[in-house]
Amino acid sequence: MVGEGIDPVRTIEAKRDGVELSPEALGAFVSGYLAGDIAEAQMAAFLMAGVLRGFSAAEAAALTDVFVASGDTVDLSTLSGPTVDKHSTGGVGDSTTLIVAPIAAACGLQVAKLSGRGLGHTGGTLDKLEAIPGFRVDLAPDELAVQVERIGLAVAAATGDLVPADKRIYALRDVTATVDSVGLIASSVMSKKLAGGAANILLDVKAGDGAFMPDAASATALAELCVEIGRARGRATAALVTDMDQPLGDAVGNALDVAEAIEVLRGERGGRLRDLAVELAVGLLVLSGRSEAAARDLAASALASGAALERFREMVVGQGGDPSVADDPWSVLPRASVIQEWKGLEGTVEGVACKAFGVLAGRLGAGRLVPGASVDASVGLEVLVRTGDTVRADTPLVRVHARSARDAESVMDALPDLVRVGPGPASPPGLVLARVGL
Repeated sequence: MVGEGIDPVRTIEAKRDGVELSPEALGAFVSGYLAGDIAEAQMAAFLMAGVLRGFSAAEAAALTDVFVASGDTVDLSTLSGPTVDKHSTGGVGDSTTLIVAPIAAACGLQVAKLSGRGLGHTGGTLDKLEAIPGFRVDLAPDELAVQVERIGLAVAAATGDLVPADKRIYALRDVTATVDSVGLIASSVMSKKLAGGAANILLDVKAGDGAFMPDAASATALAELCVEIGRARGRATAALVTDMDQPLGDAVGNALDVAEAIEVLRGERGGRLRDLAVELAVGLLVLSGRSEAAARDLAASALASGAALERFREMVVGQGGDPSVADDPWSVLPRASVIQEWKGLEGTVEGVACKAFGVLAGRLGAGRLVPGASVDASVGLEVLVRTGDTVRADTPLVRVHARSARDAESVMDALPDLVRVGPGPASPPGLVLARVGL
């Protein structure tokens, strides 16, 4: 017997045989693992059994509670509110947080956003913001609260004391092929959001080639479970299921992402990135009590008036960054040494390999394969075409930003496999595929 009341072998057997485990059994198993009484191999076996047999909604909710209870939580009760949080399940060309948070703040909401770093083919909000010289993401809890009360937003790194059980188990899932489980993903996502303290939570659940969830049906199932968990714990929770079969914005790289987001805030860029950012801001406003019509008017006004851009500038100043990035991004952001354009195709774009673009940007140095690795903020890709576009031989399709000509050529050689052109016609996929709780 390992730990009072814990028999890890019998618990693994029960999960292997499809038995629904009680909250007490799940709590004891995770606590035993954190205490060192249950071996890595046993937790790996348990996770694999759960992936193969499935975790019920009740088990996912119980795991969420266990993860939250394993560490500290953020107390936002001193803020005047309403407090909101937005989370994306990860994608390519997604810099919506840099746009949504300032819009929300300009509309009177308070955004205390704890974000992460990129891993694999997906980008990380912290990596993007650190492309701004001087920008500091390591804020103490009191600094975070003071800034949010003053200007309405802060984007910072989660401390190691927040949901440590999830962090440790996720690291094990990552190396044991046990990431792909709706129950485990939901408990991981919602434990972080609940521990973050916001009263209103909006999820952006991605579906498609560049997402964890391969299709709208599986992404909607994940969204529904997350919303159920959040609402059962007293948080106003909703989700959008959105397309990730092609990059959201043109930019796939950290400085590039920041520049593109600022162009949206300045009213200089439209497209799918702007459209989704507005939908997410509207969703946060609706969760906080506004009607949809009023929410759309508020979000549009925050962009058109420059109020959202000003909130972004105030956040940069508050966190030690160079505010001139809001006026002229490329006077501040690091530039790649080599920039090359790829062109030469004719016809209608019938599809793009979304995930592969994220992987290529990582190969250039924009991402990391293992936690803790460094990234190069200057490098990345601009994907300049989307499904349904008509292109000619002189139409730039992709712009490569690299450290060297050798790096650029290596990526250029891979690009012909990533953009599929044919006689057409081809229709672009929808942007918002489903709404849950809105």
